[in-house]
Amino acid sequence: MRLTLLGTGHATVTECYNSCMVFSHEGQHFLVDTGGGNRIIKALKEAEIPLWELHDVLLTHEHIEHMLGVFWLIRMIGELMERGEYQDSLCIYCHSELIDKVCSIAEMTLPGNVTRHIGREILFVAIESGDQLKLLDSDITFFDTGSSKAWQFGFTLVTRDGIKLVCCGDEPYNPSCEQYVRDADWMIHEAMCLHEDMEQYRPHDYHHGTVREACETASSLGIDHLILYHMEERDLPGRKERYIQEGSRYYSGNLHVPDDLEYYEIARTLRFPGGIG
Repeated sequence: MRLTLLGTGHATVTECYNSCMVFSHEGQHFLVDTGGGNRIIKALKEAEIPLWELHDVLLTHEHIEHMLGVFWLIRMIGELMERGEYQDSLCIYCHSELIDKVCSIAEMTLPGNVTRHIGREILFVAIESGDQLKLLDSDITFFDTGSSKAWQFGFTLVTRDGIKLVCCGDEPYNPSCEQYVRDADWMIHEAMCLHEDMEQYRPHDYHHGTVREACETASSLGIDHLILYHMEERDLPGRKERYIQEGSRYYSGNLHVPDDLEYYEIARTLRFPGGIG
């Protein structure tokens, strides 16, 4: 199971892409969020994931930096369908209210030869907390994150080897989700900025947290591997070092601060092909 962070930035970044990720296994892919624009197409290309191999997409919530890229996917994949170059269906998983919003915007802004595939080969699947999906030879369970700003879903993914990964969405871990997070080997958690930079970025005003807070959470939960995302972009070349320096004071596990397009092999023992880590 490979996890590629297509984007690692928060809502208003310009030097990196908004946070989104893709899980890949034996030619199958599960895209989680789509970022805020058509850069999702470039990111997938750079990750060597052709659009005709992409069939499953999760939109965690309605904020623009998480879902606007889906309209470019619908357009590009719809055109592939028109030319007979895309087999099977594109399934987009999200909560019921978001389905209505995405479909309305698509109908107003995309060509008719694309939107005619919605409800036929482009399928929207409403999810609720506890719903399960078998994908990538893994068991995926969606859960309501208890967001304080917008209806949002996280998920757990358990591989056939029993490795458990959890994504808590783009807000700090909510203890109401403990039943889903408990016993996870890997956690993907937002961290808008360093704790020492709180006055500059005011993460709590935006319902976000800091590196220190994410690391304290992972430590209290006994998480082996912590991946940070949804981060600021000041000094991108130095971000990894700065975040690890702060985080390592509060978390003794494996702390990962990815750049865009960095990937991980999800395992209990880390392996980083090509020297990425």
